[in-house]
Amino acid sequence: MKTVKYILQNKPKAMHSVSPEISVFDALNVMFDKNISALLITGNDELLGIFTERDYARKIALKGRSSKDTLVNEVMTSAPLTVSQNDEIDLCMQIMTEKHIRHLPVTEQGKVIGMVSIGDVVKSIIEIQKETIRHLESYINS
Repeated sequence: MKTVKYILQNKPKAMHSVSPEISVFDALNVMFDKNISALLITGNDELLGIFTERDYARKIALKGRSSKDTLVNEVMTSAPLTVSQNDEIDLCMQIMTEKHIRHLPVTEQGKVIGMVSIGDVVKSIIEIQKETIRHLESYINS
């Protein structure tokens, strides 16, 4: 089975992170500008948390809080689950399914090196299945 490294090699290298002291409103603007649905929250080169559209919906919008008056560190998911680039893609799918999450930061030796989304995982699994089908068709036809 292929690993998270395969996903990271086949997606843009850009990672987007913000400081925990910015407002939720500013974090949402970054997400809008970058067309992403999750931001890494970092400080001193350490992963402190993750802030997602789901965090906004559940912890700001539904609670009637102000996104301009709330700091992202008040509503981020602290200590998010992570994977390494050597973990298998199936493990990502299992974690995401069991924990009902859509993003997994990828870390190596305590440093964030990327992030995979549920879309990245599904796309990779589909590619792997297509490759397997082509291989099996080739085997059957030869």
